[in-house]
Amino acid sequence: MADRLEASGVAVRRAGPHLVWVVDFPLFVEEEGRLVSAHHPFTRPHQEDEHLVHSNPSEARSQHFDLVLDGWEIGGGSMRIHEPALQRHVLETVLGEDTAPLQHLLDALASGAPPHGGIALGLDRLVALVCGAQSIRDVIAFPKTSDGRDLMADAPSDISREEYDLYHLTKPS
Repeated sequence: MADRLEASGVAVRRAGPHLVWVVDFPLFVEEEGRLVSAHHPFTRPHQEDEHLVHSNPSEARSQHFDLVLDGWEIGGGSMRIHEPALQRHVLETVLGEDTAPLQHLLDALASGAPPHGGIALGLDRLVALVCGAQSIRDVIAFPKTSDGRDLMADAPSDISREEYDLYHLTKPS
């Protein structure tokens, strides 16, 4: 029956957990009239899109991926840029960042870093799904308050004006 429904164009939801990898995110998105990294500024472009980083960066796709279980993101990561010239171009030319605070990274990449990447799994999200919890806060040992404060670490703490500027943050009034 399900095969006949699918053949007729009707979507049929099959039983069981449904996992999907979400890929081909944009490398950059526009915010307030300028390009910003869609994932982080160290995310590698697709090899076939690398030329776009130099000619039309808003069209480049990233090697950023998310793992989704039944509509809930349970993990995500990316392959990282390992060439110093490409990393410098992304930071300086595309994103307009000062590379001085990251010179140690560019120096390390110039020493011959291999291709590398990473993924972070949200085990707390996965546990919340398995347990049928109403909120992820129900399965976290030390959850944040509803306004995002960590009572155990008394975070967030105040940061300097320079740190607000460095990370392009607006200081709350």
